[in-house]
Amino acid sequence: MCDADPASPAEGTPSVTPVVAFFDVDNTLLRGASIYHLGRGARRRGMLRLRDLVRFGWHQASFVAVGENRRHLVGVRERALHLINGRSERELEEIAEEVYDDFIARRLWPETVELTREHLRKGHEVWLITATPLVVAQVIAARLGLTGALGTRLESVDGRYTGALAGPMLHGEHKVDAATTLAQFLDSNLADCWAYSDSRNDIPLLELVGNPVVVNPDALLARHARTNGWSTLRLRPSSIRRAQRLVRREASPARGNKKRRT
Repeated sequence: MCDADPASPAEGTPSVTPVVAFFDVDNTLLRGASIYHLGRGARRRGMLRLRDLVRFGWHQASFVAVGENRRHLVGVRERALHLINGRSERELEEIAEEVYDDFIARRLWPETVELTREHLRKGHEVWLITATPLVVAQVIAARLGLTGALGTRLESVDGRYTGALAGPMLHGEHKVDAATTLAQFLDSNLADCWAYSDSRNDIPLLELVGNPVVVNPDALLARHARTNGWSTLRLRPSSIRRAQRLVRREASPARGNKKRRT
């Protein structure tokens, strides 16, 4: 599945510890930004003004066209936090369920979804890892039958959101921290694990695992992938077949990146 067609990982002894496949969500599993669809659901319930939804839409269009950037993330985060201030946890869960059914499900990349299933068939754990609110990520993971989700946590008091984050936004190096913590909890060897992302901001996460795969990468990530011999998935039929063949093999523990965090 790599544009440069690097050698496939050698057949090896199956890992005796859990293997985790980490999947980014926005523009990796889902076309566009999941938070935009949360805004659409909020608008339908009268929680969001039309002009606010238009702003969400502008960010969505920009995200699809040029990829993730910090300015985009900060803008969407601020609007999302304003949106949920004072709302109940249950209400947001209901909106997340509704927007999955009405908007998100049909925008999932079928090729990437099939890769999550291929990992599950191999006995791997599949975790979403995303800057989107955890409540949304958990709904997507549950509907797809995945192992779990890591996402941005929102602060709540007595069942109502305060409009603040409960910790950092799960982005960049914070994804590395979350993935490392999960791997330690599972007693998983990160050299055997996989990560999938479209964004340059996830280079630290991709470097963390032994099997990085870039999906519809932005220009900087595409160059980085070529330099490091990483697999590149372009969401074409030939690419998905190669991707499935890679996952079906047991990754050799010796295979990894030129740079490796421990």
